[in-house]
Amino acid sequence: MIPRYTPAEFRDLWSQKRKYEAWFDVEVAACRAMETAGFVPTGTADAVAPYRERLDPDAIDDIEKVTRHDVIAFLTHVEGLAGEPARWLHRGMTSSDVLDSALALLLVQATDMLLARLDAVLEAMRGRVEEHRATPAIGRSHGIHAEPLTFGLILAGHYAELARDRRRLLAAREEIAVGKIAGAVGTYAHLTPAIEAEALETLGLRPESASTQVVARDRHAAYLAVLGVIAAGIERFATNARHWQRTEVGEAEEHFKKGQKGSSAMPHKRNPVLTENLSGLGRVVRAAVVPGLENVALWHERDISHSSVERMMMPDATATLAFMLDRVRGVIADLVVYPERLRQNLDQTGGLWASEGVLLALVGQGLGRQEAYVLVQRNAMKAFEGQGEFRELLRQDPDIRKHLSEEEIDREFDLKHALAHVDTIIDRVLEGA
Repeated sequence: MIPRYTPAEFRDLWSQKRKYEAWFDVEVAACRAMETAGFVPTGTADAVAPYRERLDPDAIDDIEKVTRHDVIAFLTHVEGLAGEPARWLHRGMTSSDVLDSALALLLVQATDMLLARLDAVLEAMRGRVEEHRATPAIGRSHGIHAEPLTFGLILAGHYAELARDRRRLLAAREEIAVGKIAGAVGTYAHLTPAIEAEALETLGLRPESASTQVVARDRHAAYLAVLGVIAAGIERFATNARHWQRTEVGEAEEHFKKGQKGSSAMPHKRNPVLTENLSGLGRVVRAAVVPGLENVALWHERDISHSSVERMMMPDATATLAFMLDRVRGVIADLVVYPERLRQNLDQTGGLWASEGVLLALVGQGLGRQEAYVLVQRNAMKAFEGQGEFRELLRQDPDIRKHLSEEEIDREFDLKHALAHVDTIIDRVLEGA
């Protein structure tokens, strides 16, 4: 994790200290369940539990330099702290019982922090959707002017995507909240399913339905894929915002704060640095998706090829996405929108956006669609080439006037008609349909 892009609570979550605390929590929960089953002496867990506060990550790491095994180093350290009762810890368990259950604990916590951030982004976006619900703008396809919409409707599309992302993240949380305390190959040879169920329930987890030595990695792959989708959606918004800020577009821009500098060489520059940063960080989060998929194919009941990957990509992907969510919320809340420029751009082509309406009006008067297309297109191309204003060219075209009056032509240039259903779409989005 890079400190520049790591929120403090994610730095703490993925610290060595928190990792060992999660391991300790799994061991104690399993020990309590074994007490219930009569596998270890009553009171063992209570005797060991207070030593959680005395875990020393540096000491554990020093032991690992000798053992070359992190879980054995951890258990050795705990036995040194707690003494005789600690010998009952880890009875019948394998290292992955601890590692995978603890990883699930940390991922659930990370997901809850991501959900809180995603909710804040949705709230900010909702406010801007309502603010610009009726602000006219030109829609674009292939980067070219298409037909009118509103800036609020553009933002509503991003809101709808974020709302889907929230549902995806909730589903991913459910899928990842799974652990195992089932022994070396998942057969409970020296444990029982009841011990596993009781221990995991106290941790807020469910048992893997059919574990091997590990929790199946398709779960983690699916989780990372959801993070990648969310990052891609943020980048889609960032890409749009970068376009809006282009000098020749000028429809909206990132808030430029007092004292901010845009260029070391050119004092006039106001660059979209925040959204460019978001586009770059989106690539980092998505970069975890392929390794997550490749981790699914472990040898037999388990190999260790996934371990080193997850130590890096789980903290990086979750922390980086958290940073992205914090940043995009600020960009949305502070986005400076220029309604006058939006309208200027809408009017830039002199009403060419009405071409489909005129086409359909001609079809409604009995012309074949292709014949009508040719008539409208020839006038549109003249307007494109500067030979006149589109509406006036249509009025002067005798082939069109055979079928449409001036009033009928003018009707297709009515912006209210073009935007008649925008409120319905926005309401549908905000109501969650």
